[in-house]
Amino acid sequence: MIFITRKEHFNAAHRLFRAEYSDEKNLEIFGKCSNPNWHGHNYELFVTVKGPVDPETGFLINLKDLSKIINQFVVDKLDHKNVNLEVDFMAGKLASTENLAIAIWEQLEKPIIDTGARLHCIKLFETERNFVEYFGN
Repeated sequence: MIFITRKEHFNAAHRLFRAEYSDEKNLEIFGKCSNPNWHGHNYELFVTVKGPVDPETGFLINLKDLSKIINQFVVDKLDHKNVNLEVDFMAGKLASTENLAIAIWEQLEKPIIDTGARLHCIKLFETERNFVEYFGN
């Protein structure tokens, strides 16, 4: 079993809030991330896949193919977008980094399986100090 990781990045805005809460309660729970005028991040996304090395190519997966999958199913939908308002796979979800990592997994799992590899981990940096890792269900 070998693991390989591809790094991509995107810029996106979001707001952490619950519509049923007052602005005061949102501020109490989510802090300045509940700003009604949104805020943005320069996200770094690490997608790790696993599987056997193909003896013919020497690859687990062609990294160009992995990059195309990540961009088609995730980056193109998120880059320079408002996560709360414009991203189909985040509709109805609180736009936390945790929920975003889970939703990214859900977008990538099948296309990666279709290549013969398996998704191992999504690591999503919201800032240089804050990141989440998700290893599936």
